[in-house]
Amino acid sequence: MAHLFLVKDIAFQAGLSTATVDRVLNGRPGVRGQTEMRVKAAIAELEKQQAGAIGSGRVLAVDIVMETPQRFSDAVRAAFEAEMATFLPGVFRCRFHFAEVMKPAELVQLLDRIRLRGTHGIVLKAPDVAEVAAAVARADAAGIPVVTLVTDLPNSARIAYAGADNRAAGETAAYLIGEFLGTDGGKVLVTLSSGRFRGEEEREIGFRRVIRARYPAIGITEISEGHGTDAATGTLAAAALAADPAINAVYSIGGGNRAVFAAFDVAKRPVRVFVAHDLDADNRALLAARRIGFVLHHDLRTDARSAFRAIMSRATALPRTVPASLSSVEIVTPYNMPAGD
Repeated sequence: MAHLFLVKDIAFQAGLSTATVDRVLNGRPGVRGQTEMRVKAAIAELEKQQAGAIGSGRVLAVDIVMETPQRFSDAVRAAFEAEMATFLPGVFRCRFHFAEVMKPAELVQLLDRIRLRGTHGIVLKAPDVAEVAAAVARADAAGIPVVTLVTDLPNSARIAYAGADNRAAGETAAYLIGEFLGTDGGKVLVTLSSGRFRGEEEREIGFRRVIRARYPAIGITEISEGHGTDAATGTLAAAALAADPAINAVYSIGGGNRAVFAAFDVAKRPVRVFVAHDLDADNRALLAARRIGFVLHHDLRTDARSAFRAIMSRATALPRTVPASLSSVEIVTPYNMPAGD
């Protein structure tokens, strides 16, 4: 397997031991096909990153850790890869760790493994639970800065948060739906991927506050723990529709929107207005088809830039904490949808 990189660099990128990588590179027996694929993918990633880098600059290796549906992780990967080149000659090299669902213990094990292996920083999208906060504290004590992405861990040792003002985003969704439904009222299906994510909780709090204060004729039904996956979210949405004939609008906080629409279609129920988050591939298609009315979008490249700057500040011995720099929320319709990357 031809390559130009040190075994330790390939091992770091692949998340494997140097001994395992050495066995793969030299074609020794006893290596699983999946392991060989991880090594090949790591080499391809290093080649891609090296192509846009200036070799004379300092390389900062960063681990991006996320529990999130693939459609969103794809968008995040694209944003971070696009931003890496803007920091030359201080070159960032990213290693991505994505899973649609992770138990807290699995996430903690991954964070501890990264800490022990070594990294210049961690960018983290994770549930706001005590065991994750403890893992962040261990990383910080080891001199590894942690930046939270799109959902915060404010009571942890993270040095910065990169993302939008989630409470304001929820309030904006309430305004859009409330003004659209008007005095006719109805009931909004609010979908969360999981109540463990503070960012989603803050969106819901902002949404409920404005609906309660300004649009009392509108009710709310919430579903959660579908983890943004189509199968689980669709099942939860179908059950909610069967139980409540008044539901006629959707505020999708956690994704799975194709499945939500499918549940409405099967039930032969109209959706008067649908507000979603993020311009991932699914939402772009649904917006173009005029099924989604509004997407609340914030620029993930801005978030990536903020995360990189926060990690660089620690690497250059600047202050331990970085002032908040929230990305702005844009209301996107079928008529002002920006071009994809």
